[in-house]
Amino acid sequence: MLRAEGDDRLALFRRAVEVKAQYVQNKVYFRGLIEFSNICLKNCFYCGIRRDSKNVRRYNLSDEEILGAARFAYENDYGSIVLQSGEVDTPAFVERVDSLLRRIRELSDGALRVTLSLGEQAEETFRRWFESGAHRYLLRIEASNPELYRKLHPHDERHRFERRLEALQTLQRIGYQTGTGVMIGLPLQRMEDLADDLLFMQRFNIDMVGMGPYIEHRDTPLYAFRAKLLPLAERFDLSLKMVAALRILMKDINIAAATALQAIDKLGREKAIQVGANVIMPNITPGEYRDDYALYENKPCTDESPEDCKACLEARIAIANSTVAYGEWGDSLHYGRRTGG
Repeated sequence: MLRAEGDDRLALFRRAVEVKAQYVQNKVYFRGLIEFSNICLKNCFYCGIRRDSKNVRRYNLSDEEILGAARFAYENDYGSIVLQSGEVDTPAFVERVDSLLRRIRELSDGALRVTLSLGEQAEETFRRWFESGAHRYLLRIEASNPELYRKLHPHDERHRFERRLEALQTLQRIGYQTGTGVMIGLPLQRMEDLADDLLFMQRFNIDMVGMGPYIEHRDTPLYAFRAKLLPLAERFDLSLKMVAALRILMKDINIAAATALQAIDKLGREKAIQVGANVIMPNITPGEYRDDYALYENKPCTDESPEDCKACLEARIAIANSTVAYGEWGDSLHYGRRTGG
């Protein structure tokens, strides 16, 4: 499927559309994205906000700014938000997130579902946040091939592949709707690696996925390998094939249309929706901070207000022959089937 071209490629996309319509319908769920801090203790070789990056203006939203963004999502019937930051595991950070979860539940009277994307944490922390109101957790494996994973990270305890895998297993055991994902088109990555990534997600019985094209950042070690990269257009097309193949493989999971797609193609997210994705994450971070959460270069939509972003996405989703499911949590149907709940 990943090598499909011409008529085979079109047949792949048609089949993914059929599966999506049958299992998850043509609804698109909004997850209001709040990138509340770009401070990170990790030093991954591909990431623009890695610990050792010197050209990053670090920021940390105040609690009131975070709650204000959550209130916007609640008042606009998004149904769900994502709290995302660099990876930090200090006691103060854990306490702060716990407090925010309780306050978000209070301000929305429990109406907002909360997804966390805060990296690897201790089991006690995962459990504490779950009990305080986090319902979903996104922890991208980035590369399911342990050898490739080790090429993308420093060789120390904080960056072990096994630690990442253990964290994903812990999240499932606690009861989170568990999400992961990979980068597509990495240097040193083979087509077989991407096929194995899809099979990894199937074996792991994942509930939701966020994956998209790798886009290089000049202030990272991996930038030195840019000559080995596929052209952006090929990375984009391969990302669409990954979405379509995963929809066929795991029919009832939630698949996000990655913002990185739009960094390559102005209609990137719509095209992902058309071939199987059913989640979009409008950025509702206060605008003055958006350029500083730069995991990759040429990040789109950093100059839009949350209101503008909402109106733009409504139009884009209509173009993709889908509708926004306002006021719905959009919980993973796969999670309900996996847990019997």
